[in-house]
Amino acid sequence: MIDKTRILEIDPSGMYDLIKSFPEQVEAALEIGGSAKLSLSLRRIRNIVLTGLGGSAIGGDIMRSYSLDQLKIPMQVNRSYTLPKYVNSNTLVVVSSYSGETEETLSAYIQAKKRGAQIIVISSGGTIGKKAQRSSDNWIKIPAGLPPRAALGYSFFTLLAAFDKLDIIDVRVSEFNETLFLLRSLRDKYSNYENEPEPMRIARLMKDSLPIIYSASDRFDAINLRWRGQISENAKTVAYGNVLPEMNHNEIVGYATLEDILKRFFVIFLRDTGDHPRVQTRFDLMKKIISGYCGSILEIHSRGRSLLARMFSLIYLGDWVSYYLAIEKGVDPTPVKNIDILKKQLAEVR
Repeated sequence: MIDKTRILEIDPSGMYDLIKSFPEQVEAALEIGGSAKLSLSLRRIRNIVLTGLGGSAIGGDIMRSYSLDQLKIPMQVNRSYTLPKYVNSNTLVVVSSYSGETEETLSAYIQAKKRGAQIIVISSGGTIGKKAQRSSDNWIKIPAGLPPRAALGYSFFTLLAAFDKLDIIDVRVSEFNETLFLLRSLRDKYSNYENEPEPMRIARLMKDSLPIIYSASDRFDAINLRWRGQISENAKTVAYGNVLPEMNHNEIVGYATLEDILKRFFVIFLRDTGDHPRVQTRFDLMKKIISGYCGSILEIHSRGRSLLARMFSLIYLGDWVSYYLAIEKGVDPTPVKNIDILKKQLAEVR
């Protein structure tokens, strides 16, 4: 049974409170992004590259997906030490590093400077923040002290508000309002662990299984990635996934052998009313095909009217699922031991 005592025991660092306060973080991020003073030559911008890793990059993925029908120029998310060859003075490079110490992002930032790219830095400080300050680059400073994965409000909504202010995209006030209202409503339901909320029930169903997440490829691929990342980091459980229609052309054939392993699959369909009609049909048919092989299939539908609200309804649910899964497994959701070990070993190799 999950109660306050068990949560305090397993979650001493307070990940529960961080997820619960997400609506307030979103509101603060919108204010920070909307009030940022940015100097850019907008007419020169021919493409956008957001460079970052992990929790700092996922905001860029969501932005790319959300703005798919609005952006008239290409946007790419770069998770590497190096930038694409095409990056030049006509590129807007968004350098996203929550800590300001991500070595891959720092390397890409230095390259962006050498190529004369236009730059926006989103960071709480660190080495990247200091470089941005010394260079008088556009630095949107965000609050420090959070695990990067718990700072999604700052990595996405700060950028969203800034892009809206710059007229790179156009977000209706009603979208912001609906999303905030929905997040607050879901928070009240999901945080009430005494009433066994939806994410707790999902976590209990998948506790002893391997989560496999499927979604449509255009707008919900980023939400799919967020679910997998949160389950891995918070619940210390590997999660896999893919997108439709692509997996219908290869991966679906794999549901045939290794029957014992397939029975441990807990398949989740992240579905949305805006999915292409043929993709919606594919989900229905695929369910029939693989249901005899995998252990369970759970369909989860987005909520809300606007795309922004629908996307974050699924994101927020996934964050809570990953949290309750950690509590069910008895693992502290905050530490990321293997990442810390890897960073330490990398620092010793120069």
